[in-house]
Parts: sequence; C-alpha cells; structure tokens
Amino acid sequence: MQDSPPAGALVVGIDVGGTKTHLRALAGATVAELVRPSEGWRPHDPVAAARWLAALIADALPAGARPAAVAVGAHACETELQCARIRSALGTHVDAPALVVGDAELLVPAAGLDKGVGLVAGTGSVAVGRLSDGRSVQVGGWGAVLGDEGGAAGLVREAARAVWAAHDRGEEPDALARGLIGAFGVAEVPGLCAALEAASSPSAEWGRHAPVVFAAAAEGSRLAATVIAEAGHSLAALVARLGARGVPVDDVVVAGGTILAQPALYDAFTTALAESFPGTRTHPLSAPPAQGAVALARTLL
Repeated sequence: MQDSPPAGALVVGIDVGGTKTHLRALAGATVAELVRPSEGWRPHDPVAAARWLAALIADALPAGARPAAVAVGAHACETELQCARIRSALGTHVDAPALVVGDAELLVPAAGLDKGVGLVAGTGSVAVGRLSDGRSVQVGGWGAVLGDEGGAAGLVREAARAVWAAHDRGEEPDALARGLIGAFGVAEVPGLCAALEAASSPSAEWGRHAPVVFAAAAEGSRLAATVIAEAGHSLAALVARLGARGVPVDDVVVAGGTILAQPALYDAFTTALAESFPGTRTHPLSAPPAQGAVALARTLL
C-alpha cells in the first residue's frame, strides 16, 4: 500500500461503527478528523445511507474541499451487493471514486497489511478476508440468539447454558451462577431463563454482562473457564472457515472491545488458533479502523 497519496490528493476514510462514526481526511497531512454518533445510519436503505455519508463528508471537510477518493467501512453492510448499492447511491453526491465495504474489512489495511483476516470480537463476533481474486468472504456475525460465539453476548448465552446444565446435575451455584443471578437480578438459577428471554435487544442486554464471566473465572469457576476456552475455539473456528475457503490466514488482525479488554479470551483464541494454524501471526489492532478506510481510499487513486 502507498504510504501517502499523490501530492494534493484529498482522501477520505470513514469507519461507520454500530455506536460511533469516525471520519479521517488526509492530503499529505490531516485535513479533517470527525467523530460523532452513528445515529441515523440506515445501511439497508442505500439512498438514505448515501445521503447520510454525504452529509457527514460535507460537515467534516473545509468549504470548497473536494475528495479525490472515498472509502467507507460500514457497520451492518453485510453483503457485497448491499455495499455496492450504497456505493452507487453515494456517486450521486460525491464526484470521486468510492468504495464501500463492511466495517470489519478495515482491520487488515488499518494494521498496514495487504492481506489477511480481520477478526472482531466485541458485542458480537465476525471474521472477514478476501480471496486471491479480490472477492470478500465473511463468516460469523449471526447475532446473539443464533451465533456470535466469542462475542460478549455469546459468552453470556453460553455461560447461562453452562449454569443451567450444572443446576440440572444438582450442583450448587458456583461463582459464575452467582454472578449471573446478580447481574440479571433474579433470585435463583431457573430465573435466568425468563430474564434472558425478556431481553428486547439480546446483543446489547446480554452482552453488557460479559465481565461477569471473566470475573467468575478469576475466582476459580471451572464453568466460566470452560466457557472462555470454548469461546476461544469458536473464534479460531471462524478463521479456519475462511482458510478452508481459500482466504490467506497467515496474518489475523484482532479487534473488538471484548477480546482486547480480556486477556483470558485473547489467550484462549491464540492458543486454539495455533493448534490449527501454527504459523499464523496475530496482531491486536492499535490503529483506529478509520485509518484502514484511508488506506483503502488511497488504492482508488
């Protein structure tokens, strides 16, 4: 990848996350930097999404500034067709080459790499990569109810299952059971079922209790330790699925508030990954994903 765009070329990179959006614009030096809530982002309505992006760019750039290239990594942009429709609609607002991809695709270029896997384990979990012909492949990301193993919500779901199984075996509540009972405000283990089912937004409402799992493991809960170990294997399985489909997996860039904030999960993931791909290098993401969008914008020049 280029270290810098041609002289005078203004490139705009945008990371539209589930909670906040970060725009970075460069023309050699930084021209604009803007962070704001992602409120109003409607990725399943291409016209509305393009209008939202155009307004963001107009608000961020100095008067009269015109981008030479724009790249967007967008939350909930789940298929190439969906991203292509947003890109096409954006063309009615921005007279410059543009690229729209899922936000997880920003990780590899943000780490300064040309190829590899981007793995996110935050509230949910997903892994993405590209085949040698440039086609994008995404695995995981199926939501808290059906998937997202290794993400915060998935950890809580699997912890509840482990606690229920222990209860059925006649075991006394351990640190994990007591932690979940307290977190969900119920009197006993059976009450967890109704509490989880009552969530109107399982990903957010379950996921915020994930620290309970790690705290229980630190207290010596065998159940919690097993849940974390299995979560690490599930995340490694996402990488394995990409590898089986032909995506290069020599490098895996890791991001997400859950895995980067919890060394126990990161270690469980890297240990499981080494079992399947001993030579794979993992890279905890330190740069903002918007920098990956800037790198992708530069490839359009």
